[in-house]
Amino acid sequence: MNIARHWRERISRYRLEGQRHRHTGEVRFPAQPPTLDEDPNDWEPYQLSGRGEIYSFSVIRQAPSGFESLGIYPVALVRLEEGPLVTAQLTDCDEADLAIGMPVEMVTRRLMDTGEDGVLVYGYKFRPCLRSS
Repeated sequence: MNIARHWRERISRYRLEGQRHRHTGEVRFPAQPPTLDEDPNDWEPYQLSGRGEIYSFSVIRQAPSGFESLGIYPVALVRLEEGPLVTAQLTDCDEADLAIGMPVEMVTRRLMDTGEDGVLVYGYKFRPCLRSS
């Protein structure tokens, strides 16, 4: 990942910011440019709560290239309270405790070290809720 791209994606990575439609209330994540038939002012930035529940999950046992250092790790589709589905790594949990419908919350964690350029990339992951909402 180059530094410029990392800088452009920092809001969605660190704050879980999506968009809300000003008229319908629809929420989407990640933020997207307007389509040709949309008024660009119809969508506004929207801060997502970071709370949701596990919609589906899997455990990665053979990590893809670049993620070997993670060993075995769980990933999930998280249905956010606001509606969008987000794909994310799960953290701070045991595989045996995972269940569909489990309440989770977003946390910021280190995703990778890009190497010689010295950039540490942080982003969102989800963990089981520590507090009730």
